[in-house]
Amino acid sequence: VQLQASGGGLVQAGGSLRLSCAASGHIFSIASMTWYRQGPGKQRELVATITSGGNTNYADFAKGRFTISRDNAKNTVYLQMNSLKPEDTAVYYCNLQFGMAFWGQGTQVTVSS
Repeated sequence: VQLQASGGGLVQAGGSLRLSCAASGHIFSIASMTWYRQGPGKQRELVATITSGGNTNYADFAKGRFTISRDNAKNTVYLQMNSLKPEDTAVYYCNLQFGMAFWGQGTQVTVSS
């Protein structure tokens, strides 16, 4: 399985970005997908998870601002991020969990104040 994340960039506070993560292989539709992030000098933290059945879970900081979704036909998971804050600045990684964990390369999100 290979994961390719995209959609990061520089945005002003209050703005929005949509991250995408495309997966290769044939297990995407039966795997849980998670977005993590790692800010400067910080540990990697969970942002949001979506199960194969579409159930979602969010970190407290993401609730109400971020939305995770998936398109199994496109083998892609998305993270819509609204009302971005400077503290959301981080490298965002997608993760596929199916017996073992697979990681994408990360996409940089920078939010300016």
